[in-house]
Amino acid sequence: MNEKAMALASFAGDSLALGAHWIYDAKVLAETFGRVEELRKPLPNSYHPTKDAGEFTHYGDQTYVLLESLAAKKAFDLDDFAARWRALFDGYAGYLDNATKNTLSQFAAGWGPAESGSRSTDLAGAARIAPLVYLYRNDLDSLLRSASLQTQMTHNTPQVVEAARFLARAATALLDGADIREAFSLAKASAGDAQLASLVDLGLAAAGKDTVSTVAAFGQSCHLDHAFPSVIQIAASYENDLKGALVASVMAGGDSAARNLALGMLLGARLGMRAVPETWLAALKRRADIETLLAGLD
Repeated sequence: MNEKAMALASFAGDSLALGAHWIYDAKVLAETFGRVEELRKPLPNSYHPTKDAGEFTHYGDQTYVLLESLAAKKAFDLDDFAARWRALFDGYAGYLDNATKNTLSQFAAGWGPAESGSRSTDLAGAARIAPLVYLYRNDLDSLLRSASLQTQMTHNTPQVVEAARFLARAATALLDGADIREAFSLAKASAGDAQLASLVDLGLAAAGKDTVSTVAAFGQSCHLDHAFPSVIQIAASYENDLKGALVASVMAGGDSAARNLALGMLLGARLGMRAVPETWLAALKRRADIETLLAGLD
């Protein structure tokens, strides 16, 4: 049952971050929103003014499209995912980040989905893999291959692809009963990037420290070098508290949505449905659709 929590918590984490996404001043964030413990509507002057409470950022929307593609094809099909991804952004009423803009431009220039990815180093491309872990939780080779391909399509940089593979390995280890440190150790042992391994160590060394100040020290931005050790630190600090982890990530400011996609997946896999607040799921506008699509993969 934890696989369902893994997917739902990833989506809910993105939606929790929506209201305060990309506010970098943690003091201003707290003064504006208070402690963000429920799904909130973004402010009119935010990056997501067209969105409502319970919807997703552009990251969550891409994750949902990936889930739709998997449900339709009963497998990962890069061409199908690419077609659905492009359709999502045809007239999209939401924010387009640079990775998305660059990928769309390269598609328009005739590049295929295996070559279309931007050179972005943002965590977001690696963080949207919960649907793949759900489908391929018992087939690690297929999971690693599909996680790599879906990431490359928009974020064609080796370190981001390796981060996706790390998160996939860690999530499957958690589903198999490992604790957070065990899962990270297993995933790190297979990591093909020494710098990524050092980011894991950096995050683990800060476990238990104040999250807001730690994320500020690591860097609040989208970039993997900043966001990835923050995910590790928060997951290790809140191993038994999914809600606390996702709320702390939001209150730390910056790119909380990418962090929360990964954190929700990891801690949902670790803790199961009992850890996911029902108020979040009730407020998630696509909950029923997500559950239907997941059921179609079983």
